[in-house]
Amino acid sequence: MQQTIPRFRSFRASDIKNEVLAGLTVAMTMIPESLSFAILAGLSPLTGLYAAFLMGIVTGIFGGRPGMVSGGAGATVVVLMALAASHGPEYLFAAVVMAGIIQLFVGIFKLGKFVTLISEPVMYGFLNGLAIIIFMSQVAQFKVVQDGVESWMHGPNLYIMMALTALTIAIVIFFPRITKAIPSSLVAIAVVFAIVMLLGIDTKQVVDIASVSGSLPSFSIPNVPFDIETLKIIFPYAIVMASVGLIETLLTLNMVDEHTQTKGKPNQEVVAQGVANMTNGFFGGMGGCAMVAQTLVNLEAGAKTKFAAIIGALTILLVILIGSPVIELIPMAALVGVMMMVAISTFQWASFRIITKMPKTDIFVGMLVAAITVALNNLALAVLIGVVISALVFAWKKGKEFQVHSYINNNGHKVYEVSGPLFFGSTTMFTDKFDPKGDPDLVIINFKDSDVADMSAIEALNKLQGNYKRFDKKILLRGLSEESLKRLDKSEAKLKISNEEEGQSQIEK
Repeated sequence: MQQTIPRFRSFRASDIKNEVLAGLTVAMTMIPESLSFAILAGLSPLTGLYAAFLMGIVTGIFGGRPGMVSGGAGATVVVLMALAASHGPEYLFAAVVMAGIIQLFVGIFKLGKFVTLISEPVMYGFLNGLAIIIFMSQVAQFKVVQDGVESWMHGPNLYIMMALTALTIAIVIFFPRITKAIPSSLVAIAVVFAIVMLLGIDTKQVVDIASVSGSLPSFSIPNVPFDIETLKIIFPYAIVMASVGLIETLLTLNMVDEHTQTKGKPNQEVVAQGVANMTNGFFGGMGGCAMVAQTLVNLEAGAKTKFAAIIGALTILLVILIGSPVIELIPMAALVGVMMMVAISTFQWASFRIITKMPKTDIFVGMLVAAITVALNNLALAVLIGVVISALVFAWKKGKEFQVHSYINNNGHKVYEVSGPLFFGSTTMFTDKFDPKGDPDLVIINFKDSDVADMSAIEALNKLQGNYKRFDKKILLRGLSEESLKRLDKSEAKLKISNEEEGQSQIEK
């Protein structure tokens, strides 16, 4: 049974230490990723750092899932790249505000529970695909740009980068055997940084990606015309960004729930995400959502509450204001090694162990979701396709379980006993079982072991009754559940329904 989320007042000094160290580690891994995605979208590097700070601080304070980290995620930025390229960053900020408003209303109307529609195979596929994306994005750090041409490292530069990355991975793996008091990721970054500085090793650093120096984000209403044309431009992007952000956020929340055996508050988190994105749009951030990789770093570092996320966000702000000269000198190899270990831990290796025990359809769904995630780098589309296929497979299986048996009772009436839910996937099989021309004048349909599940089922019953009326025959429904009766009543279906115990007509609509 899942526990409730931890309370702040139960904190001990050791817990606070873990939260602070986890927050510092998260900040170190978030900075290069935020910079990279901002540059990829054609935005100022500070736009990415502002997003990391604003998303982190707002969701850290108001969010509903302790232990989860939000920032300037690539999943949401990628969908806005075309808008930024065609209309400029001000339109992007306006779209981020609108996406936040959409998310806010989703949370207010308590629609965040739609994550429960995501099946386990979809989760496996999503996480495996995401792990591959994280790993490959780190491999891309082994490239350099010279004279505007991007190429792979070679010679001493490549060997140094590989050696430092391997050292980082080794520290992350083996340091916990010495002590778990300090996050191994933070130790790895500090050790590699010290080695590079003391030995004067020439290697790729954060400053080679972009400068992280700046000032406090300032309030500004996006400089776009307030008219219907602007709405037409930004609304499609806002819808997609809001959807992508919610899917990734709720998947991450679900992952943290399983990891910690506690229960978060999805609707509260969705509201916080909306407020955070609205804040981003008004303060020059590129927006974002929950970040799976950084959340895993946070959890592995021992974080249990919101403190770590808040500390991480404040650390990023301090880096922007005063810490950039140091942060810019951190070797990229150290950050690459940490993120590679995150990718390895994100990958669901258990899916290989149980693959022979899973239904073939589940295996197909998981592999398809992973493939789409990697091929298109589109988490929302991959999950949506996975959910749709899972739903169709479920409907197909339920449709095959549906059965109808018939017999003539002592009164000479034909009785059809229905087993399994009557819904859109079983209506064709249902109607094919009846013989309006050959059946006696009264036909009884017993729903004791069935349920009238949707509008397709109701329409099938209406059509069936019409077929019998053409031969001056009647059908009588019996054994309907309370829920089925409510659906029929709301639909105003003109069907004769009988109380099964009394065996006489009770309602005729």
